[in-house]
Amino acid sequence: MENGSSNGTAAVVGRLVAAKRHSGKSYSQIAAETGLTNVYVAQLLRRQAQLKPGTADALRAAIPALTDDLVAEMMAPPFRSFRPDLVHEPAVYRLNEAVMHFGESIKEIINEEFGDGIMSAIDFYCSVDKVKGVDGKDRVIVTFDGKYLPYSEQKSEHMVSKLKH
Repeated sequence: MENGSSNGTAAVVGRLVAAKRHSGKSYSQIAAETGLTNVYVAQLLRRQAQLKPGTADALRAAIPALTDDLVAEMMAPPFRSFRPDLVHEPAVYRLNEAVMHFGESIKEIINEEFGDGIMSAIDFYCSVDKVKGVDGKDRVIVTFDGKYLPYSEQKSEHMVSKLKH
């Protein structure tokens, strides 16, 4: 399968999700068995993350229906993307809305606490957890745990392409 082939990717994702369903386990149960976060397990099964060799055996133990060809596919670098219509899905729309609504304040706090920079989405961990609120109702906790990346001052003397050889 070629990376980026939506039909091929959809077929593989369908097989991966079926293997998870066959296991009877939740993403959180698989995460606990593999030492990964629940969101990363979902990313692996949606072909949005690459399965690393050191994790393959644990994932196969957690999801016995994973075949050799599926594991090999998961170990190839994925084509990280999303369907344009995904933002219309209510849960995704609300997450986007929350980030947009709170984004400016979050950015100001990042700048205040760390300086001028951003949170990495590459050196990044994400998880979803369920807790009971003070009113006894279920609450969703989404944790974004990203490395801080400061912006660089762009001095020409640090620009390797400008150095005389």
